[in-house]
Amino acid sequence: MNALFIIAGLMAIAGVIGVILAKQPVHQVLATVLSFLGLAALYLSLQNEFMAVIQMIVYGGAVMILFLFVIALLSAGKDPVEKDAGKLSLPAILGFSFGGAVLVMLGLVGLFGKEGAVAFGKVAEEFGQVKAFGYELLTTYVLPFELLSFILMVAVIGVVILVGRQKA
Repeated sequence: MNALFIIAGLMAIAGVIGVILAKQPVHQVLATVLSFLGLAALYLSLQNEFMAVIQMIVYGGAVMILFLFVIALLSAGKDPVEKDAGKLSLPAILGFSFGGAVLVMLGLVGLFGKEGAVAFGKVAEEFGQVKAFGYELLTTYVLPFELLSFILMVAVIGVVILVGRQKA
């Protein structure tokens, strides 16, 4: 394992923990950006530069701007949401318990796992290349790709309608 992989993984985990612990929705979005940047660095450590750039541009940029736009529209004219300070909710306790169990299992695998014990199949020659990715995205997965863009558009229109009704 190289140092970039470990640092990027810790950055992604720190971002996810920030999403859980942040009290303000804007801070949660910024923590999500941190986790997306950590994932982009993980892609770089796996020598997949295209996916790293797409991760930063699409998710770190466009989707997070969309989230901030929706949060700003939904919270316009409302009092700030206050969470109970110092209290952990049941989902947070379950999430931390599950995360701790996963970390313990990963530690045990790291300590007691044999080097090369898992045999992976040979990776295809065109795996990770832009041409193969674009072909699959625009042929095999074109319907889910277009449905996702439609769902995002409907969500933004719904937020605009909800905000318009609140002011009227």
